[in-house]
Amino acid sequence: MANVNTGKKRIGILTGGGDVPGLNPAIRAVTIRALREGWEVIGLRRGWAGAIDIVREHDHDNSDNFQHLTEEIVNRAGRTGGTFLHTSRTRPSAVKADAVPDHLKDRYKEKTNDLTPEVLKNLDWLGIDYLIPIGGDDTLSYGVRLYKEGVKVIAIPKTMDNDVPGTDYCIGFSTCVTRTIEMANRLRTSAGSHERLLVLEVFGRYAGFTAMLPTMAGAANRCVIPEYKFNMDRLAELLMYDRARNPSKYAICLVSEGSMYEGGEMVFQSATTDAFGHAKLGGIGDLVSAEIQKRTAQHNKGKEVHIINQKLGYLVRGGDPDAVDSIVPMAYGNLALDLLLAGIHGRLVVLKNGRYDNIPLDIVTSTKKVVNVDRFYNADRYRPHYKSFEMTPLFIMTSEG
Repeated sequence: MANVNTGKKRIGILTGGGDVPGLNPAIRAVTIRALREGWEVIGLRRGWAGAIDIVREHDHDNSDNFQHLTEEIVNRAGRTGGTFLHTSRTRPSAVKADAVPDHLKDRYKEKTNDLTPEVLKNLDWLGIDYLIPIGGDDTLSYGVRLYKEGVKVIAIPKTMDNDVPGTDYCIGFSTCVTRTIEMANRLRTSAGSHERLLVLEVFGRYAGFTAMLPTMAGAANRCVIPEYKFNMDRLAELLMYDRARNPSKYAICLVSEGSMYEGGEMVFQSATTDAFGHAKLGGIGDLVSAEIQKRTAQHNKGKEVHIINQKLGYLVRGGDPDAVDSIVPMAYGNLALDLLLAGIHGRLVVLKNGRYDNIPLDIVTSTKKVVNVDRFYNADRYRPHYKSFEMTPLFIMTSEG
């Protein structure tokens, strides 16, 4: 059906990067509204991977690369977690030789290849009039590239880290925080039963929002974040202080995966990197647990206190979306259609200061969004500041400035 003139205009939609709860509700919102406005919707599968793997032949089976979306399809998936379109961390502007699709290998033979010309041809072959990528700063940065190439792009922000610039909220963040609080509260019963310290590693490569908000909500005593290098001795002292003051003799610390201690760097699972140049983080929780345990004896009459060490990881990104991640994606999808129907593109839909809005798409590549340490993080006590909430956004420290 690709490139067949049906008299209707077409929207392409995709999800890239990590999965989060709320993606399917966003796809549903876009599709339902678009169909009722007389548009067709094509779902590109596996993020940007589907956009480069398409074979532009009408008799070729491209079902792994795109599908035509209907109300029946999106209604079935719309209340569930993950993304039924699937996802990847593909970056079409930097495709390694072994990842170049077979039908393109004779034309792209470099160690790293820019397949953007193929993406543009594929979008044209599909008859895509507007493209709606849903993703974090990596996925959307390539959306900026396509917009500069002439594609009409309207983007929707998604990431558990909540670090897409320009918006107070990214799809997936509320469910992540909710699950982190729930799991910390479940695990505290074991920590209390055994009078131990509990160290939980949470997501957050460059921004510490996923550690800060649960700590502010009372899920943990302390948190360490990527924006501030912590001192291991000081963290041990604070946690043992918290344990001593707790009648159940335990304390909890949330550790962002991108956290660094004084004299150290980020901890990676391996040296391999994804298409965006990111090595897979993981292991700082193990390191912190081991180092803290060594230091507990000096605060406990010479006897070490054992650590319960848990990496929450994919447990906080799986499953169904919570209320916020069911409502916001619906609004974001309809905001995207409002812009599209008005002939506006090159925009990012956002939540800003409690109001839905849209801003120029290139904000994604022009700045970074991280915790304002001076304003929101107590760098001596390793926890959020519990003051100056007046006129802050819903999630407090998640707005730039």
